[in-house]
Amino acid sequence: MSSVTSTQWIFLAIVFVAVFGVGLMAAFLLAPDPTRARVRELALEGAPMAPGGEGRPHWIERIVHLTGPLARLSVPGEGWERSPLRVRFMNAGLRGPSTPAVYFTAKSVLAIGLPLLVFFILGFSGAKLTPALTMASLLIAAAIGYYLPNAVLAHLVERRQRTILESFPDALDLLTVCVEAGLGLDAALLRVATEMEATAPVLSEELHLVNLELRAGSSKEKALRNLSLRTGVEDVDTLVAMLIQAERFGTSVADSLRVHSDALRTKRRLRAEEAAAKIPIKLLFPLIFCIFPSMMLVLLGPAFIRMLRVFFPLVQGMQ
Repeated sequence: MSSVTSTQWIFLAIVFVAVFGVGLMAAFLLAPDPTRARVRELALEGAPMAPGGEGRPHWIERIVHLTGPLARLSVPGEGWERSPLRVRFMNAGLRGPSTPAVYFTAKSVLAIGLPLLVFFILGFSGAKLTPALTMASLLIAAAIGYYLPNAVLAHLVERRQRTILESFPDALDLLTVCVEAGLGLDAALLRVATEMEATAPVLSEELHLVNLELRAGSSKEKALRNLSLRTGVEDVDTLVAMLIQAERFGTSVADSLRVHSDALRTKRRLRAEEAAAKIPIKLLFPLIFCIFPSMMLVLLGPAFIRMLRVFFPLVQGMQ
């Protein structure tokens, strides 16, 4: 009995130290630093800021500074600039220099921390598992912890691409109107980016970056291809290819945009019709397993009860 009590005390002490350490670290990371904030304000005064280029929160900088050695366990040493993972970071809108460190730190911490958590839970809960099941539980926890940041990143990429895809037809129509009104492609992109800052900030930010690349001396083809690479949306890739071909062959950009806008509008209508056609199939299983049994119970329940009241005495009398 005393050994069990001492084990419980040790477990409570470990939990207290862990909770106190997490709270202390959170207070240290989230505590405002007025000196650093004032220095940042003075450094940014009068300087033009690119879209999405606001300074990082100080707690992210502290996390990156504290977890830098741990992140080196997973950060690839070579080929990082051309890796598909960096492209996915751009598709998710994560362009900060601290993004790889935070991502790989999360993978390392979760891959090590979740098995330890499962081990402590199994050890102090009194569950009697075989060594094979215990090892399998630890391996499953490690795999979940290692691949959980991948799932979060995929969700961020999908959400951002869906946001761009929903606002892209309106931006294309506005771009067509601007080009037909006599504006050049560069001025039209800037105008569309300015007009859509409130309704579509993600797409507006991407178009602003295209304009900044053009101002920095980059070629139009390279700036447009970078737009396609950063978004990862098929419709944007098609538009970029069409604009590049129109510039190479000297065709009318306004006519090309009008044709592409009509094709995109047709594609959007077909996508909506496809989603509407899938609704009956998606409703079939909830109707069969959830609503239909309840309806049958409500409709046939009283009749079944009355049949039991009528026929049950008859059956007993016949016996």
